[in-house]
Amino acid sequence: MDRSAADMIDVESRSFGHVLRDGLAGVNAVQAARCLVAVAALLLVLVTLDPFPDLRSPDVGTVVGGRMALTYVSFGLLAAVAVLLAAATDGLSLKTLVTPLHLCLVGWLLVNIAFSESRGVSLQRLVLAASVTSLAVLLPLLPPTQRSFNLCLGGAALALLVLCYLGVFLAPQFSIHTALDITEPQLAGDWRGSFGHKNVASPVMTILVYIGIYLCAVGSFVMGPAIAMLAGIFLIFTGGKTSSVLCLAIYVLASLVYVTRSLWLKRIICFVPLIVMNLLTVGSVLSPALGAMTRLLPLDPTFTGRSAIWEFALAAVAEKPIIGHGYAAFWDDVSERQTTQGAEWATTAAHSHNSYLDLAVTIGLPGLLLVILVFVLAPLGNFQSAQAYNRSSALAKLFLTVWLFGLYYGATETFLLERQSPIWFMFVLAVAGLHFLARFQCVGQVEPEH
Repeated sequence: MDRSAADMIDVESRSFGHVLRDGLAGVNAVQAARCLVAVAALLLVLVTLDPFPDLRSPDVGTVVGGRMALTYVSFGLLAAVAVLLAAATDGLSLKTLVTPLHLCLVGWLLVNIAFSESRGVSLQRLVLAASVTSLAVLLPLLPPTQRSFNLCLGGAALALLVLCYLGVFLAPQFSIHTALDITEPQLAGDWRGSFGHKNVASPVMTILVYIGIYLCAVGSFVMGPAIAMLAGIFLIFTGGKTSSVLCLAIYVLASLVYVTRSLWLKRIICFVPLIVMNLLTVGSVLSPALGAMTRLLPLDPTFTGRSAIWEFALAAVAEKPIIGHGYAAFWDDVSERQTTQGAEWATTAAHSHNSYLDLAVTIGLPGLLLVILVFVLAPLGNFQSAQAYNRSSALAKLFLTVWLFGLYYGATETFLLERQSPIWFMFVLAVAGLHFLARFQCVGQVEPEH
């Protein structure tokens, strides 16, 4: 990575999360404010303003205007405060975010909204997505040291876990799927905690397992094991098969990447299985040969008949391959679109069950390419740079693991650019963390380097 001499001096003397020391009392107050904003952002995303929704109520899917307005205001205000706090002390860090690739992605999203089939819906939802994404990007900058970052992350994780377990034991009708649920009563018995669905709870619990393992690695022998154990148990009871399988598999994959020195070998390890996974799922409906191969497998790669949804989504891509149908607007009302006979139920789907395919539908193939460049390819190069400079190895591995989990989870579910999704938030946090670690050293690095 090219750096000028001045940049190298800055890297030596500054780091992300660094607070200007103009007075001990003032610094403590600023540090407390930064940590408070970080914890508030984590809890707002993970717990939300509407935890424990009653899935037995016919109104569970109704969007309440006042509640959504509060969500927009809360994320908007927190993002504004985070920007002000980061800009005051971390201007150098923020400048590294202004790259031609990042600007191209933002520009394309604006172009996409201008041509969206539901321009107002797309614009409104992009505002929320921008606030949430900004918070996730800035969160690594807010805690003044790595130790305080660990405390913020661990504290928020423990708060969420306690809340979820209290819900299971004290109000199971609001935290466990029941046979009386309006939709998907077949999920009865699966834990969902404070979330609205087990498919949100299970990936979040997987990420919390990784956080617990990371905290153990940096010497937190009480908080770390507690988070890993509680999250692991909860993950099992969610019944989330995809997340449960990926939890261990991705950690092994990340560990293999961690000990591999060559960037090209890292790319092969990370991306070849991901490409194969997408070929065996979405690719199976594009190619008869791939479809025949998937039918020979001992498991169902279509995840119980999602091929009808993928065919429907691929047809939508073919309609508008360049500009797409509009950010976050396509799946609101697709019941009038034509489908193949026997696959009419695909028009009732809320998304395509594949993040990459969904982006092709909504923001077009150029938008998908930009997202891949920014969120799929660039983070691995950033990890390689962070590793080369021996910066916060345990933290870099945590970010790598969460990022990898997101890539593979995205082949089965839709979360990329998904507004206030907790999986999207934690994924962006990991991507941003790798971006900053590639360029700066943590203040108060706490783990022993090997």
